[in-house]
Amino acid sequence: MPRPRIHDLDVVLDHAEALAVAAGVPAVTIRAVAAASGMSNGAIYHSFGSRAELVARMWIRAARRFLDVQNELVDAALAGGSGSDAAVQAVVRAAEAPAEFAERYPASSRLVTMLRHDEVLAAELPESVAAEVRSQHRALVAVMRRLSAHLWHREDRRAVEVVTACIVDLPTALLLSRDRLADADTRMRLRAAVRAAVTAGPPPKH
Repeated sequence: MPRPRIHDLDVVLDHAEALAVAAGVPAVTIRAVAAASGMSNGAIYHSFGSRAELVARMWIRAARRFLDVQNELVDAALAGGSGSDAAVQAVVRAAEAPAEFAERYPASSRLVTMLRHDEVLAAELPESVAAEVRSQHRALVAVMRRLSAHLWHREDRRAVEVVTACIVDLPTALLLSRDRLADADTRMRLRAAVRAAVTAGPPPKH
């Protein structure tokens, strides 16, 4: 059986993502995705190996899209200024990445709030696929370390935790948990909260 083209696989992932968003991740089965995409069960098994790998590939694509958006925003902020002001703006833009991500990829945005990387890794996966999942998670940590280095020339745990609060905890509390990704007032408050947290800075090193 010939392997489907990459474009076809992306279409399969689109249908899988739509099923997950509409009916939950358990609704993503080989049979359901085959029916939605028009591909045969056999073609999907040939391409993904198992339902677990299909779900993992769906998550990997969504996570990669998010990181591409976040890194794009960070890079633009750092290129648009110099010194501490640019670093602070980079953290602010990184915090706003979930909103930008939702505008560009609505279904992928919903998916990453529904499915955590540890849940993906809990399934039986080929090691190469599990390594990709772990790699995406490490890439998010790398963004935090990069921002911490720009802000305070530090990459220790305490400094990175402050950045984590800014670009993970605050957006989750203000934007994601309240479904206010498109609310301009909430995004303004997020920016203010992030600037305050960055200004307060990290605790001293031990």
